[in-house]
Amino acid sequence: MHHLRSTVLRLRPLTAAQAAQSRLTGRDGAPPARFLKTTAAPEPSFSGTSNNYVEEMYAAWLENPGNVHKSWDVFFRNATAKAPATHQTPGALVGAQPGVEKLVEDHLAVQSLIRAYQVRGHHMAKLDPLGISCVDFDDTPCPVGLQNVGLDSSDMDRMFRIPKTTFIGGKESALTLREIIRRLEMAYCQHIGVEFMFINDVEQCQWIRQKFETPGIMQFTVEEKRTLLARMIRSTRFEEFLQRKWSSEKRFGLEGCESLIPALKTIIDRSSQNGVESVIMGMSHRGRLNVLANVVRKDLDQIFCQFDSKLEAADEGSGDVKYHLGMYHKRMNRVSDKQITISLMANPSHLEAVDPVVQGKTKAEQFYSGDSEGKKVMSILLHGDAAFAGQGVVYETFHLSDLPSYTTHGTIHVVVNNQIGFTTDPRMARSSPYPTDVARVVNAPIFHVNGDDPEAVMYVCGVAADWRNTFHKDVVIDLVCYRRNGHNEMDEPMFTQPLMYKQIKKQKGVLQKFAEKLIAEGVVTTPEYEEQIAAYDKICEDAFAHSKDEKILHIKHWLDSPWPEFFTLDGQPRTMSCPSTGISEDELRHIGNIAASVPVEDFTIHGGLSRVLKGRSNMVAQRVCDWALAEYMAFGSLLKQGVHVRLSGQDVERGTFSHRHHVLHDQNVDKRTCVPMNFISPDQAPYTVCNSPLSEYSVLGFELGFAMTSPNALVLWEAQFGDFNNTAQCIIDQFISSGQTKWVRQNGIVLLLPHGLEGMGPEHSSGRPERFLQMCNDDPDVFPSLSEDLAVHQLYDCNWIVVNCSTPANYFHVLRRQMLLSFRKPLVIFTPKSLLRHAEAKSSFDAMLPGTHFQRVIADDGPAGARPESVRRVVLCTGKIYYDLTRERRDRGLEEEVAVIRIEQLSPFPFDLVKSELDRFSKAELVWCQEEHKNQGYYDYVKPRIRTTVGRRRPVWYAGREPAAAPATGNKQAHAGELQRLLDAALDLDSFSRRF
Repeated sequence: MHHLRSTVLRLRPLTAAQAAQSRLTGRDGAPPARFLKTTAAPEPSFSGTSNNYVEEMYAAWLENPGNVHKSWDVFFRNATAKAPATHQTPGALVGAQPGVEKLVEDHLAVQSLIRAYQVRGHHMAKLDPLGISCVDFDDTPCPVGLQNVGLDSSDMDRMFRIPKTTFIGGKESALTLREIIRRLEMAYCQHIGVEFMFINDVEQCQWIRQKFETPGIMQFTVEEKRTLLARMIRSTRFEEFLQRKWSSEKRFGLEGCESLIPALKTIIDRSSQNGVESVIMGMSHRGRLNVLANVVRKDLDQIFCQFDSKLEAADEGSGDVKYHLGMYHKRMNRVSDKQITISLMANPSHLEAVDPVVQGKTKAEQFYSGDSEGKKVMSILLHGDAAFAGQGVVYETFHLSDLPSYTTHGTIHVVVNNQIGFTTDPRMARSSPYPTDVARVVNAPIFHVNGDDPEAVMYVCGVAADWRNTFHKDVVIDLVCYRRNGHNEMDEPMFTQPLMYKQIKKQKGVLQKFAEKLIAEGVVTTPEYEEQIAAYDKICEDAFAHSKDEKILHIKHWLDSPWPEFFTLDGQPRTMSCPSTGISEDELRHIGNIAASVPVEDFTIHGGLSRVLKGRSNMVAQRVCDWALAEYMAFGSLLKQGVHVRLSGQDVERGTFSHRHHVLHDQNVDKRTCVPMNFISPDQAPYTVCNSPLSEYSVLGFELGFAMTSPNALVLWEAQFGDFNNTAQCIIDQFISSGQTKWVRQNGIVLLLPHGLEGMGPEHSSGRPERFLQMCNDDPDVFPSLSEDLAVHQLYDCNWIVVNCSTPANYFHVLRRQMLLSFRKPLVIFTPKSLLRHAEAKSSFDAMLPGTHFQRVIADDGPAGARPESVRRVVLCTGKIYYDLTRERRDRGLEEEVAVIRIEQLSPFPFDLVKSELDRFSKAELVWCQEEHKNQGYYDYVKPRIRTTVGRRRPVWYAGREPAAAPATGNKQAHAGELQRLLDAALDLDSFSRRF
């Protein structure tokens, strides 16, 4: 009650003397005695809801004092009476009411006006350097204005108290309405527009208000202005130098947004001062060369030599165009006087694809450095306006920002807002007023700033860095600028944006405008300015002359994630052999027992899970393991060896098929969990298993970035069903399949793709192995030279490894091999569904002991394998279909006449082992059998390779489903019929002879 009383009392009119006194005492000084009749401190502020409530109570009291509680009656009597309430009756107060009511309304109107500027002041900000703003507010009219809040020009010189919800007063507690509006205009309607009032955290809103509303807060020292000018010179003259030397080359220059370079350097400087030691950056192609030169500090001669068409490429892969390349550099930051590491990630033309990759790498660096709060490692993402609004991966990546297993504790996003996308106007490219509106979903403040005001840009970037350091949440800088050229230097923008580009041609460059301003202020003289330009031009010319000495282009000089301790000094593997991937029986039993236990006291698990754990215990006693236990053995043994294991994906903690159960949940205590894998050994590496959001694109990109950071981690992404990989196809195509050949960057990420046609319909049946095999780089027509280490050399030369294991033991081995190799390659595993609980899909511990290895090919160990001369047909297959074939072969009594050979590693193709097996059955006909349709699956990949293996002397017949557009039928009867027909074709010894 006393809070409300003191607040309303503060709204009484001020005399001139009282106003002067308020200026002397300040907002926090003691007010005159007549304004405060209680010892309680006043309420800091009233929200809009509280104001409305007071007004409603006051209106009810005016109608009849009996309508409100007695305390309210006393409150309003004291607040409105000219004499003590005890000497008046309610009827005697009526004459005094209208003036007081107007007073309350006017102060509330001022509060509404202040709030209107805070909410929508950015609508009136002068953000567009061209003065032709493309932001459309037709659907969101701006209510900022006196008439909108019930005030008029006659109120302009009245004094009003400043509410606690604003900092425009500085040390003054009251201002005239005219001064209030002037200060609000300065704070919110100049070259900076601030969007933040949608944030539902009062502390954060107050922090932002203080940063932008405090009078005189945006001041810079002479030294800061000179530094800013020097950075603008470097940014601008770099682009002009490239234009002079290579006017007909595409370079996606930064002209029109030169202030980006000092913006990034300000963010890095301030972050370094705040304790950040490593910055990971991601950006598209526009301005990349400038960022490499002036932010990352790549040697200029290395950049310039990229333009030499006669430069010979080192034999390191395909390479990539210069505006896609990345870089890693550690240097001294001159502002903070601290060491800082900057990585700019290589990126394809898919503009926002690098976003989650950067976040994954940032998370990994934080993880390995023990930076649990993101104080040492941070990320900066640069975006284009059209891509930021148009690419869904932006939204997906934002939603990773506050998830426990994915957060990087705040990212600074810089949107290079050219106000155009290639040739598309904003009104055709997005439905929201701003390109940055997507960021509102995570309550990220958005700072719009005019790119032609370098000081405003510098200030906003400093605030953004401090926000990230204070709250560890995302923040967006909308750098409103323009694109002086077309989409690239060869493009003609006048075809589609004639009026915009007429204005751009008239536009004075930002460096020239800024230099004129500083010269007028006396910060720098004209000769000093010209001297700085000449000095940087000479640096560029000297670097250009030196670049001509370069004869060979080394892509590895542009590596963004080096592993110096993993390879030799010249970047080669330390060995080209692979040790045994088996482990001791004691270790198998120990890990198996952990998998079958609950290593936490007083922890109640689900009854069904008790049966699962008992089953695991029985398997350990019988010395066998199923798929889930084999995975446990692989992960546990690697953890024991100090290898971090991270498994991510949708529902991976339990497993889509309820087979994994790596996270146990207490049935009696909410959110109490146990991860037995972290109880294997006291000195083990940590195990991370985390359910991901329902996103494939961003999560796979994130895990790719995590795996990129260190070679000593097994990072796995599991699709809920194999075909879910298609929504992450960009990451698979642009990064995983081709990343090494483009950017000389190895990566050991593992993709687990549940696959198998089991009568469940077209979706969730096929992991689309044909797509992965089509992208394999091994030659189907060349039989490799045989050697003892052929298997490892094949792995080293391939772009990725594709396997379809049919036994738990082989799955165990391929996971361990991934870490024991002396190099890293992506691994794609088509994992089973029905085999997870298949009675025959179990492996003995004997297949996992020391001396055992991953079997690229599994020969027929039955009667057919023992007597190859009696075999009439060899059926080659991979994966689950093996169990259908052997069951049908047994039922038909063909175990001596038909041999079944499993190709477990599809790529790189095991030419040597397939040849040795087929040579044993020289008189048998060859059949490839698969459950997938003929135009899908593995047939088109394996057939030419098998033909090459046998010297093209023997045909390879096909047994499988007919070509089809969909991966599988939705009719169970049709599914069963198709399966029977393909088994008939595979095992009917006369099926192919009848074709002639």
